[in-house]
Amino acid sequence: MTRLNWGMIGGGEGSQIGPAHRLGAQADGNFTLAAGALDADPAKGRAYAQRLGVAPDRAYGDWREMLAGERDRADRVDLVTVATPNSTHFEITKAFLEAGFHVLCEKPMTMTVEEGEEIVRIARVSGKICAVNYCYSAYPMVREMRAMVRTGQLGKIRLVVTNFSHGHHGDAGDADNPRVRWRYDPAMAGVSGQFADCGIHALHMAGFIAGAEVESLSADFASTIPSRVLEDDAMVNFRLSGGAVGRLWTSSVAIGRQHGFDIQVFGETGGLRWASEQPNQVFYTPVGGRTQIMEKGEAGLSDEASRLSRVAIAHPEGFPLAVANIYVDLAAAIRGEARDGLPSAADGVRSIAAVHAAVASAKADGTWTDARPPMFR
Repeated sequence: MTRLNWGMIGGGEGSQIGPAHRLGAQADGNFTLAAGALDADPAKGRAYAQRLGVAPDRAYGDWREMLAGERDRADRVDLVTVATPNSTHFEITKAFLEAGFHVLCEKPMTMTVEEGEEIVRIARVSGKICAVNYCYSAYPMVREMRAMVRTGQLGKIRLVVTNFSHGHHGDAGDADNPRVRWRYDPAMAGVSGQFADCGIHALHMAGFIAGAEVESLSADFASTIPSRVLEDDAMVNFRLSGGAVGRLWTSSVAIGRQHGFDIQVFGETGGLRWASEQPNQVFYTPVGGRTQIMEKGEAGLSDEASRLSRVAIAHPEGFPLAVANIYVDLAAAIRGEARDGLPSAADGVRSIAAVHAAVASAKADGTWTDARPPMFR
């Protein structure tokens, strides 16, 4: 199998997400890092790309230089990953899609709903893949939960409860740390801080597992550290197509919580629980029965969960391998295979629509607000 050429924008030295992408993309022999514009500082970006093995003529100073350099190459990159600050996602993703490249964009895909809808239309017209890195949906046991819902093992879904809460931004004295500050700066993060950063992972996961879309929501936002313009804590109630009720808490000031992403799905005939800090296990309780612990890698799981399990039972699979599963499905899709569950531009615009709806709801004291983008109403 010939490796696909891969290029990365952002995710340079010291980046939080860059190493996960590089490990994930290259874990299965599907992609080779062939080009990159990895840093806002052109010299640093070029030097770091070359240390990672990128040829000097494909270690670019910025994304525009990379687009010009790759556009007409016979061996141009097959996929471009956009791992830059939120405010740049739309411009870069749009340019590469229009030039005929497949794109994986970090979330949020865009800053506005209008931009998100434009990306959906461009992807449709170009025929190119635009995926969004909702990588938690690619954990094997999350796929197992989705399969169980789809096959009716929980009956009709009644309730989804989820949270993505940590305490790593809880120190007011750390407010000027550049890695923290940008997340609460509207110029770089957009209209939302913590909800757009972490909460939309939880919101996407709720709909992904339940097989439904978020239709409306009611939100309460708080900036518990006064210097922050954007929220660092949010509570969001939401309603899904099909009638299920959802509850979501997300926070960056919950000191003592480390990663803190978990989800519970309750149906007529059973309930499921999964936590990212114990990703190999799903707790399943059938109505009137005992709670069972389902383990990644054990016999009897769905084909989807088994396909994405990489190491033997009892050995942990972590975040980089969940990212790797996104790249596995991307490689298959680029080669022409259908892959169900790959987060798309449509997921991206639904998420940013929910973010804007939550901001509007919070400003209106929790008024229930339509969370759907206009193109999907």
